[in-house]
Amino acid sequence: MRRYSRITGTGSYLPPRRLTNADLVAELATQGVETSDDWIVERTGIRARHFAAPDVCSSDLALEAARKALEAAKLQAHEIDLIIVATSTPDMVFPSSACILQNKLGANGCAAFDVHAVCSGFVYALTVADAMIQNGAASKALVIGAEVFSRILDFKDRTTCVLFGDGAGAVVLEASETPGILATDLHADGKHVGILCVPGHVSGGAVLGDPVLKMDGQAVFKLAVGVLEDAARAVLAKANLTEADIDWLIPHQANIRIMQSTARKLKLPMDKVVVTVDQHGNTSAASIPLALDHAVRAGKVKKGDTLMLEGVGGGFTWGAVLLNF
Repeated sequence: MRRYSRITGTGSYLPPRRLTNADLVAELATQGVETSDDWIVERTGIRARHFAAPDVCSSDLALEAARKALEAAKLQAHEIDLIIVATSTPDMVFPSSACILQNKLGANGCAAFDVHAVCSGFVYALTVADAMIQNGAASKALVIGAEVFSRILDFKDRTTCVLFGDGAGAVVLEASETPGILATDLHADGKHVGILCVPGHVSGGAVLGDPVLKMDGQAVFKLAVGVLEDAARAVLAKANLTEADIDWLIPHQANIRIMQSTARKLKLPMDKVVVTVDQHGNTSAASIPLALDHAVRAGKVKKGDTLMLEGVGGGFTWGAVLLNF
């Protein structure tokens, strides 16, 4: 009998510190950086974001989201046999945030590793977990996106520092006799490395290069709207479904304009798109599972719904997952 994988629980966590656009504008003004609520909302759709405290790491955010997902799935941590954390802001160079999280959860002994695909990270991680469950390498997986992007922002660059926030989202993925994840599609193109990157690293105890985020916004936008449509159509074709079969589009929450453009290309009304970017900002690998959990707990996403998850991020990476919830 063929094995499938199905999401059985979702969870999310946002750090307590919430900054509205007005809060951020006031903080930036003290550093001589001028922007406004109108400017931010018009270009991005973002109205607020959450920042973690200085002593809080990605694994701390992941821990809270994971606990909620486990509770929703009615599982204990020791029952998990695979942990994958998607993050671009790990706790340390090594070991992985997944191993650190594993110990905090008390799930020691199972496979645990990080996936680094930036804003596409959760889609990549979910695809890997699905494959491992299908081939029998795991039966109950925690798949988490967790980020503290506030640590890598240049607060003198108003074009990027207003975009990002911190948070975590998690799902429990379990083996199933009936299809849950219907199709996946992953891609990357390294020639676009320079349009979205953090060009710094640690060497000899010092930071080499520039350890803050750099982005060519226009180039990212142009590339994103094209590849997101392609990935969406690819998973629909693999599953022998059409746009009309999608109950909810849950895209990476980067920019409302990108999300609107993707919805138009797929002929979906915006009331079928889960939008949290206005309150969370861009939380990179955490954004899709955060949005999914909020939609589930708000009663929007229900059992049996067909969901399209898709993300695009630095690398350049992109991908989509089509699933039956």
